[in-house]
Amino acid sequence: MPDATILLADDDAGIRTVLDQALTREGYAVRTATNAAGLWQLVSAGAGNLIVTDVVLPDQNAFDLLPRIKELRPELPIVVMSARNNILTAIAAAESGAYEYLPKPFDLRELTSVVQRALAAPSKGAANDTDNAQRLPLIGRSAAMQEIYRVIARVTQTDLTVMISGESGTGKELVARVLHDYGKRRERPFVAVNMAAIPRELVESELFGHERGAFTGAVTRGPGRFEQAEGGTLFLDEIGDMPMEAQTRLLRVLQQGEYMSVGGRVAIRTDVRIIAATNKDLHNLIQHGLFREDLFYRLNVVPLRMPPLRERMEDVADLAQHVLAKARAQGLPAKQFDPGAVERLKAYDWPGNVRELENLVCRLTVLTTGDTIDAGAVNAELNAASRVVAADENAGNLSSLVERHLKAHFSQFGGHLPPSGLYDRVITDIERPLISIALDAARGNQIRAAQLLGLNRNTLRKKLRELGIDAVRGARLR
Repeated sequence: MPDATILLADDDAGIRTVLDQALTREGYAVRTATNAAGLWQLVSAGAGNLIVTDVVLPDQNAFDLLPRIKELRPELPIVVMSARNNILTAIAAAESGAYEYLPKPFDLRELTSVVQRALAAPSKGAANDTDNAQRLPLIGRSAAMQEIYRVIARVTQTDLTVMISGESGTGKELVARVLHDYGKRRERPFVAVNMAAIPRELVESELFGHERGAFTGAVTRGPGRFEQAEGGTLFLDEIGDMPMEAQTRLLRVLQQGEYMSVGGRVAIRTDVRIIAATNKDLHNLIQHGLFREDLFYRLNVVPLRMPPLRERMEDVADLAQHVLAKARAQGLPAKQFDPGAVERLKAYDWPGNVRELENLVCRLTVLTTGDTIDAGAVNAELNAASRVVAADENAGNLSSLVERHLKAHFSQFGGHLPPSGLYDRVITDIERPLISIALDAARGNQIRAAQLLGLNRNTLRKKLRELGIDAVRGARLR
C-alpha cells in the first residue's frame, strides 16, 4: 500500500531508529511511540494503517492493549515483536488478534515482507481471549522452534488436520496436545492412540468400535476412540503403521464425516479434529503400496516437521534447565549444571532427541552427589553411547552366533531330524539375550536399545512384556 503510515512502538531508542529507517526506505511514513499510552493516543486519533509494537512496553503489556485497539479499529493490522520467544507468546499474539508475531532478533527483510502482506491482506477482527496456562508446553528459542510456534499459533483456532513428522523423541505428541489445549476444542476430550502399539487385527475395532457379536469375544458393544474423542481431538500417532483396511475407513471419516463400527449397519456421524504423526517416510510407503496416497493428502493439510535436537543445539541448555526444574518440582534433589557440563551437553549429537536428553538429566539429578552437575558426571553417562556403538559394530557376528546355535540344536539328535518347533525355540533362545544385551549397552534407555536392534520402540516395549525382561537391568523378571 503506497503512502501507508506505520505506527511503531518500542521503548528501545536503538530499535526504534533501525526499524524507522528500514520502513522509511520502503516508502512508508512512520510515527513512533515509546509506550502503550503513546501508541493508544495515535490509534484513538485515527492515525496509521498498521501497528508494529513490542510486547513488553514500560507502562503496559501490548497484549492487554490489543483488545482495546481491535475493538476501536478492528481493520487495523498489528504485528507484534518479542524477545520472549516461546510458544505462549506466539499463541497469545494469535489469540489477541495480531496479524503476525516476529521473535527478536529478526531480519529487517522479514519485517518489511510481513508489513507488505499485512497491508495487502483482508482485515481480521479480534480473536476471543483465552486463559493462557502458566506452564510452558514447548521449550526452545532457536529459529527452527520459532517457526514451529508460528505455525501452531496460526492453526490452534482452526479444525484443520495437521500432520506432524519427525524422529522419535522430538515431541510430536506434545505438539498435538498444545494444538488441542490452546484450541477451540480444549474443553472436549483429547484422545491419543498409537498405531504401532495395537495388533493389526484389532485396529479397526479400537478406532471405530464394534457391535455385540461382531467377532468372537465381542459379548458387548465396544466404543471406539472416535466415539471417545467426540467433539475433541483424536491424535493418531505412528500413522504409518496403520493397516490398509483401517486406512480406507479413516479416509471415509475425513471425506464424509462418518464411519461404520465393526459389525455395524448404520453410519455414525462424528465431529473430531484429526492430528496425525509419523517418524516414517510416508512418501516411501506410498511408493511401496503400504500407505494410501489419497489418505496422505487428506491428513497432510498442515504439515509440521519437528526438527531433531541436533538441528537446534542452541536449545539444549534451556531444555536441560527445564528438566531440572521439573525434577525439582517432583521432589527430586535441586541441582544445577556448571558451564562445562552445559558445553558437554551441547557437544553431543542426541540421537534420541529431547526424550534422550530428559532421561539423561533425570538420571544425573538422581545419581550425582552434591548440588552441581559437572562435565565429568555428564561424560560418565554419555559414555554409554560408545557402548551402544560397539554393540552395533559387533552385530555383524550375529549370523555366526545363530549358525553355532542351530548346529548345537541339531547335534543333540545325532544327525536325525529334531522334533518340530525348532524355529520358535531358536528365536526365543536368541531374542531374549539379544534384547537384554542391547538394553545393557544402552543402560536401560529403550530408545537407544530400539535403535540398536532396528525395532520400533513400541515393538520393543511389547517384547519386553512378552519376554518378562526388566527394561532397566536387562534381566529376566520371571
